[in-house]
Amino acid sequence: MSLRADIAGLAQRVKERDCRAVARIISALENDPEFAPQFIPALSPFWTKRPRLGITGSPGVGKSTVINGLVKLLRARGQRVGVVAVDPTSPFSGGAILGDRVRMQGVQNDEGVFIRSMGSRGSLGGLSVATASVVRVLESFGSDFILVETVGMGQTGFDIADIADTVALLLSPESGDGVQTMKAGVMEIADMYVVNKADRPGAEGLMIEIESLLGMIEDRLRWKPPVFAAKALEGEGMERILEVFAEHQNFLREHEQYEQRRLRQVTSEIRFIVESQIRRRSFASPDFRQRIDDLAGKVMAAEMDAYTAAAIIMKELPERLGEGQSQ
Repeated sequence: MSLRADIAGLAQRVKERDCRAVARIISALENDPEFAPQFIPALSPFWTKRPRLGITGSPGVGKSTVINGLVKLLRARGQRVGVVAVDPTSPFSGGAILGDRVRMQGVQNDEGVFIRSMGSRGSLGGLSVATASVVRVLESFGSDFILVETVGMGQTGFDIADIADTVALLLSPESGDGVQTMKAGVMEIADMYVVNKADRPGAEGLMIEIESLLGMIEDRLRWKPPVFAAKALEGEGMERILEVFAEHQNFLREHEQYEQRRLRQVTSEIRFIVESQIRRRSFASPDFRQRIDDLAGKVMAAEMDAYTAAAIIMKELPERLGEGQSQ
């Protein structure tokens, strides 16, 4: 039976903390574009937003090890934890290349922890379309704290800053991070800089480099991200990450920026849903794809330019979207 046939029943099973139901629901959110618009509203009566910490950084910096350490620390405090790990998408299967059971050894059998790996599905911002919906499911499921790990710091699409309350950027001295990373635009996204593998050569120099760049921030109303060392394999620095999370949240509230940040998150979520539905409804039509191919042929033949072709598509788009809605 299709999951869409019993939306109310599924929502109740989430409320009752049915792990199997939640796993099936998340799969449906990833694979069935029509499921989320029907299911997510059913969670509204008992959904409560929980603290969300985003963990991001280049491959190999130890994001999964940090997540593992944070989960253990939060569980020791008696909190239920939801983890959404957004992995690179396999070009062959479309699924996540790395599996949660491989990455999160030691916590996957804890009933107070729900871990889900998701494919980025080509999202340049590092998060898949379904990420925000999955986070809402885990919050409705009873998780007290949400950890979101992403494949990287994208600058387009749905980014980690659009869903997390605080973003921790992980770096390591051997991964080539440094000034080039700062130039990539992450200074406006990261709320803390964690130099992992701090016992490796170059760690101190990397921290000095970041501190120097952050020294240019003079606005007292703007949060100045702290820079600190960590050794995730030894569990060092995990307490500090959670301390900075709390400090950042207090700063936002004291400077009346918390609601502003939340508004930005919800605005980004709505925008991304709209953009995703426009793409899906448009390109699902074979004749629409053919129309683009025909216009591309005219551009190739120098009969028009790409901007003119795009303007034609934009003019025809409202009618095509109306046709998709009526189907």
